[in-house]
Amino acid sequence: MTTHEMSVFGTVKVGGRGQIVVPSSARRSMDIKPGDRLLVVSTPSKDGLALIKVEIVRDMIEKMSSGLTSLEEEGSGKRRASNK
Repeated sequence: MTTHEMSVFGTVKVGGRGQIVVPSSARRSMDIKPGDRLLVVSTPSKDGLALIKVEIVRDMIEKMSSGLTSLEEEGSGKRRASNK
């Protein structure tokens, strides 16, 4: 499966307490294990939800932060060099 390809795993029913069960085929495919935490986000048009493993989001934020730091440091170096 490519990173832009979508998969359909079936439907779920929302219980009285707002709970859903993630289909076993989705859990296997996405390597979701008991105890994993999932971030629930809405689609931009607010017509759907997405579940993303918290560890994936945390890793992405760390990579973005370190990349931003590198860019800022690189930019500072260029500014200092041009001020000489």
